[in-house]
Amino acid sequence: MKTHMNRSVTLFTGQWADIPFETVCQKAKSFGYDGLELACWGDHFEVDKADDAYCENKRKILDLYGLTVHAISNHLVGQAVTDRIDQRHKSILPAYVWGDGEPEGVRQRAAQEMIRTAEAAKRLGVNIVNGFTGSPIWHLIYSFPPVTQAMVDEGYSDFATRWIPILDHYQKLGIRFALEVHPTEIAFDIASTRRTLEAIDHHSAFGFNFDPSHLGYQGVDYIGFLYAFAKKIFHVHMKDVAWSKVPTEAGVFGGHTEFGTLGRNWDFRSLGHGDINFEEIIRALNRIGYKGPLSVEWEDGGMDREHGAKEACEFVRRIDFPSSNIAFDAAFEK
Repeated sequence: MKTHMNRSVTLFTGQWADIPFETVCQKAKSFGYDGLELACWGDHFEVDKADDAYCENKRKILDLYGLTVHAISNHLVGQAVTDRIDQRHKSILPAYVWGDGEPEGVRQRAAQEMIRTAEAAKRLGVNIVNGFTGSPIWHLIYSFPPVTQAMVDEGYSDFATRWIPILDHYQKLGIRFALEVHPTEIAFDIASTRRTLEAIDHHSAFGFNFDPSHLGYQGVDYIGFLYAFAKKIFHVHMKDVAWSKVPTEAGVFGGHTEFGTLGRNWDFRSLGHGDINFEEIIRALNRIGYKGPLSVEWEDGGMDREHGAKEACEFVRRIDFPSSNIAFDAAFEK
């Protein structure tokens, strides 16, 4: 039964890529979702196969289960466009993008694949591609040995040189790229996001997939982020995180521990089980006029994912509410 909610509730399939596409559709429908945000890995959306017939078949399967799609996401390939390439990237990239692993070749093939992702998105009928950009300067995050401003400037210049041609293609296609602001990316908090936009002269095809979880545990004002970049919020992830209020063994940098390790300062949580203030997020989204989907990115190492995904969908439906078009005290004037 359709509710009064403003926005579609979708499930990001990135954490479900081990399950075949149609099975994910079946599960998402049973959990109560309106649609999917398709990851470009597993068999959910394969850019190298995404001709007209492939996209039509995906649409038919989505329609069969009464599901919509508003965005596709290619975080893994986007990461390689500006990163310092090493063996970690081999595990996340398609073999044809990795090739022989020579770093500059990997970066160039990744850039071409991000352009092909936009072309495939257009064939599928969506106009948002979410993803990562990578960063040539993430390794300089802590300024010792001393990092000069010239080194940082060079990193932003390299980012712009590599991404502006990609974004120009997106603009021609009518597709927008939404960076998920995140540690290891060129933009990871409000200050670096401002610098990123300046580097590409506020390119109209570039905006953000807002995900509060990656900001909250850093101590970044995630509500302020929405107001600071209101016109650039192209897509929204609903994802929770819990962080410690007392000193811990492993701090914000994680102490080289795995997710879920006791003594960590923070860990991702199923929606409603962490510290993110989602009511204030909804109020901010209403104020800035965001009408797009609320896409659940479900991650919680301590909870069964099917239980969590269903509960998360119910949580988003409860917490989302339409904005008011009247002043509550207007009736007093009558």
